[in-house]
Amino acid sequence: MKRNSVIREALGFDDVLLVPSETQIKPEDVITRTRLTREIELSIPIIAAGLDYVTESQMAITIAQLGGIGVIHDNMPLGKQVEEVRRVKRAEGNMVANPITVSPESSVAEAFDLMSTYRISGLPVIEQPSQKVVGIITHRDIRFFEDYAKPVSELMSTNVITVSHALPQDEAKKLLHQHRIEKLVVVDEQGRCAGLITVKDIEKLARFPHAARDMYGRLRVGAAVSLGKDALDRAGAMADAGLDVVFVDVAHGHSREAVTTVSMIRQQRSSNVQIVAGNVVTADAARSLIDAGADAIKVGIGATACSATRSQAGIGMPQLTAVLDVVEQCDMQGVPVIVDGAIRTPAHLAKAIAAGAESAMISDMFAGTDEAPGVVMYQDAQAYKVVNPAAKAQHRPTTTSLVHDPFRLDEDAVDTSVPYRGSVKHMVDQLVGGLKTAMAYTGSRDITAMRENVELIKAK
Repeated sequence: MKRNSVIREALGFDDVLLVPSETQIKPEDVITRTRLTREIELSIPIIAAGLDYVTESQMAITIAQLGGIGVIHDNMPLGKQVEEVRRVKRAEGNMVANPITVSPESSVAEAFDLMSTYRISGLPVIEQPSQKVVGIITHRDIRFFEDYAKPVSELMSTNVITVSHALPQDEAKKLLHQHRIEKLVVVDEQGRCAGLITVKDIEKLARFPHAARDMYGRLRVGAAVSLGKDALDRAGAMADAGLDVVFVDVAHGHSREAVTTVSMIRQQRSSNVQIVAGNVVTADAARSLIDAGADAIKVGIGATACSATRSQAGIGMPQLTAVLDVVEQCDMQGVPVIVDGAIRTPAHLAKAIAAGAESAMISDMFAGTDEAPGVVMYQDAQAYKVVNPAAKAQHRPTTTSLVHDPFRLDEDAVDTSVPYRGSVKHMVDQLVGGLKTAMAYTGSRDITAMRENVELIKAK
């Protein structure tokens, strides 16, 4: 170590408390809207972590509906990860752009498979090669039909109500009600299918008014990548599928490979995708990634005493001190900070925000929920969500030195079974409820006030 240096003290979230202050604010009055990146905002500061036992499309859809965002993990082939992103972007929106279609000659079996795979209730029928809409087939048409080899043309409805452009919700509702239908087909000037307006999408827009959505009303989604060409290929393919933000997920973000990867993605996708980079625990590391093109910085290396980085390598920084160090640098450049690790309770989330972070990655608290990957099983009257740790890292290519992450250890390893926790909504409600209570206690009406005005004290 450096001779004659002073070993400074570093603190974690359990080492401090928030100081209450005079307030007229109630928990229900506070606003939890926050920044995820320079350009993307969330209604709640919650991110479902990009881990293979936490986030695939089902989790990402639910978290986005609640106002946060999910990060699709990259422990899967590129094509599968792209498809998971597509599932989220197709889940709902003002209009389904480029909808999945069938031709009149397609079999009923093919139509049924498409509806089941993409969890949709109907498909426009498109004539080839003109691409004009000639019908529509729905679950209602094939519900009790058993001859799956028959062509779609024998069952489809030819009375298709079309519109020439996406309509305001009120007009769409009137037209859907007038014709007693559930889908309007949007066509271009040549009569080709350009999109769908559905009753379900209109209902979801009303049901989830605080959902994280893009400019087209589609749910926001992130996805993790690692390093090198594989990261570049994944980021490009997923951006084409509508990805909002790519998370360059590296155990040690202050490395040449990490900085190069961020720079390459920024050059390839200069404007249509945001980049979150990390993990780091120092101001110098954050500055390097921001200079390379990062739109948000993820903080956390050896954040807790039980992390593998500490126990195996003796490396780490208690999370509170790490956040305080990185936030000072990021605030000067207008870049949000994301806490990744050490969030075990609602109180930890509140302290992270008070320290200057604008959102937090949640991993273990969301594992074992209905929306997480895995199967619910029972043993000795206890319910568990069974995951597949044997599958870990099986899809990560390792053909070049820039692809794999040489610093990654098995942090926070998950057993083959995780206690079943029910719906993730209950976990989100607990986290946000605790944060709102802390904000009310400290007189913070919004996240900005929480970050700027709250006092932290050491608790021994």
